Amino acid sequence: MVDTGKLLREKSFAFALRIVKMSRYLNDRKQEFVLSKQVLRCGTSIGANLREAVFAQSTLDFISKLSIALKEASETQYWLELLEASKLLTSKEFSSLKSDADWLVGTLVNVIKSNKRKLKSGKGITAAQI
Repeated sequence: MVDTGKLLREKSFAFALRIVKMSRYLNDRKQEFVLSKQVLRCGTSIGANLREAVFAQSTLDFISKLSIALKEASETQYWLELLEASKLLTSKEFSSLKSDADWLVGTLVNVIKSNKRKLKSGKGITAAQI
């Protein structure tokens, strides 16, 4: 059985690392500082919020932390789209990062929905079980 929580944490960390490298590239090679700072902030925040969710105090707190991670992932998609549209990222660079961001968004949506259903049915689970 796949440990979705572990996979989500690993992929968000790997994604954050890619975002850090992309931000460095934009700063060093393109002399772009504003957009790269925005995408750096939200792209690395996804994993930070997932890390916080591990020690959530309740199922509601867990869902809240995941929801924040989802918002950050969605914002990251926006900045990546803007970077590509402004030609600061090539289509190839964009597609690879966008694919990872899309996976994170989709997985977060599924985990949040699943936990909300369990909470409504009275079978709420703790963050440690994810």
